[in-house]
Amino acid sequence: MMRVFKRTNEMANQEFDVVVAGCGVAGLSAAVAAAQGGARVVVLERATREERGGQSRYTEAYLRMKSLTEVTDDFEVHLAENGSGCVDPELVEDAASSQASPLARALSIADPNLIERFADRAGDTIAWLQGLGVRFDFLPTQFLTASQPRLLPVGGGAALVEALAARAEQLGVQFFYETTALGLHQDADGRVAGLQVRRQGVQSLLLGDVVLACGGFEGNSEMMTRYLGPRSVYLRPVCKGAYYNRGEGITMALAAGAAGAGEFGSYHAEPVDPRSGIAEPSIFIFPYGILVNLEGRRFTDEAPGTVDAYYERVTRRIYEQPQGTAWVVLDARHQRIPNYKLGIRTDKPPVAGQTLAELAGKMGVPAATLEETVREYNAACQPGEWKPLELDGVATRGLVPPKSNWATPLEQGPYHAYPIISSNVFTFGGLKIDVQARVVNGDGDAMPGLYAAGEIVGTYYGNYTGATSVLKGLVFGRIAGSHAAGARKRSAA
Repeated sequence: MMRVFKRTNEMANQEFDVVVAGCGVAGLSAAVAAAQGGARVVVLERATREERGGQSRYTEAYLRMKSLTEVTDDFEVHLAENGSGCVDPELVEDAASSQASPLARALSIADPNLIERFADRAGDTIAWLQGLGVRFDFLPTQFLTASQPRLLPVGGGAALVEALAARAEQLGVQFFYETTALGLHQDADGRVAGLQVRRQGVQSLLLGDVVLACGGFEGNSEMMTRYLGPRSVYLRPVCKGAYYNRGEGITMALAAGAAGAGEFGSYHAEPVDPRSGIAEPSIFIFPYGILVNLEGRRFTDEAPGTVDAYYERVTRRIYEQPQGTAWVVLDARHQRIPNYKLGIRTDKPPVAGQTLAELAGKMGVPAATLEETVREYNAACQPGEWKPLELDGVATRGLVPPKSNWATPLEQGPYHAYPIISSNVFTFGGLKIDVQARVVNGDGDAMPGLYAAGEIVGTYYGNYTGATSVLKGLVFGRIAGSHAAGARKRSAA
């Protein structure tokens, strides 16, 4: 299929070797790698220069690594276990083989070879970033209990964005801010040969191989409703940067024949305070209390395991409640947990009450119901040594739903409560790529001239493998840029 866009008089078309849509860590990694390979590169960013970076700018950028060179022990297994829906296991095995069939290559799963490449290239990508001046350390996280370590860039995602952008500028990469990608341009042979864009109301064509790194569709209410359903009105992006992610990259690639991957009807869930306007106002203190809906009733096990491993599953249960809202109710005991404030990122104070009835009035839930809920919970709590910073197995007995850890009675005032909704950190549905970050079409073949990296790449199903999204963008952005630069050199030879 060839999509030809008319040349405009107001803004001349321009020719590059590589055109990158998106200025988060995936797009910037692609731009720097391509420029290091000798390519002429342009980066498109919908935001202003001051707000560049999309969601990458706002994240702490946790990386699922046990050292500067190695991913965690469960890295590949967790990605594989959450890398598909209900798929014929023989097709999954076929996809992993060196002679995979076209059917298997186009299958909507996380390709086992892609997972292996991801793990193998993580360490040298960290080293590459260190060479750009980024520092890394195992810093304290929001999680008071954790099953896996997390490496962090010092300064978070903003430090990654600024280091990569500075290097790109040094290498001569051009940046077009307040610019929107509209559609792919394909030549007569079907090769992707450029990107139609709109800049300050004027359309033009930027010629070159294209790297789509423009995120998911968190900021597009129509796509959210189409794929996630009408209840998506109760979701909100985790930070302001996500409102720039409107799904055009996914739409234009699918229209050109790209294969989809990832669970289009799902997203990465994180518990946040709906009262707050700051980026990622997360509430990870809920395992030490009880979660109640707007009717004042419990609906889930608040503490099935370490908070880093289970917060997403708990948050999905919150999303299912009336108006997608719940409250975590805590007594005074939670303030005695060492560094408990790490688990509370909101800038809003808790609702407080000396009694449960007073607390319920401020929460707006029926006082009698909340008192009954707490009374039943307290009666189900069993004796045991409370160890808030490790799984203590202190569980309820005879309570439905149960609470598996840290189940101690709520009886010490003052009582605190925080409202919680599910934020949409990023959508799961996106494009399928191969190990060179080339977008794959419906026949399982790489689409010449088209690459993708970051959250636009569909990888996750059911449950997010924590602390892999930023790393995925860095690794495959770098791979995409390097391969695109090399492909241009080979075609020019």
